[in-house]
Amino acid sequence: MTAPIKPNITLDILDKVDIRVGTIKVVEDIEKSNKLVKLTVDFGDFTRTILVGMKGERKNQKEIEGQQALFVVNLAPKKMAGEVSEGMLFDIGYADGIIPVLAQPERPIPNGTRVG
Repeated sequence: MTAPIKPNITLDILDKVDIRVGTIKVVEDIEKSNKLVKLTVDFGDFTRTILVGMKGERKNQKEIEGQQALFVVNLAPKKMAGEVSEGMLFDIGYADGIIPVLAQPERPIPNGTRVG
């Protein structure tokens, strides 16, 4: 069953979200957490640490190293499990209760490229 569509928003609200392509360089375990792993992501002109709750979703979290994906880069930093996350990975499926997959560009493009 498909989830209901969320309420309409205006383009000015959507324009506030900075979504960019980044390459996942390193995936590290966070021992203090049962869910979180730490991604080091290259966005071209800058690198960010982004925490993702993907333990248990994949047999090998490191399989996403080297892959490009979409990330929100203008969220306020958030401390979790003793680490600071500087963004959010876009994945597909978690909210609908299926094993998530990465939201990815169809072919390699420069890191830091914006969505929209």
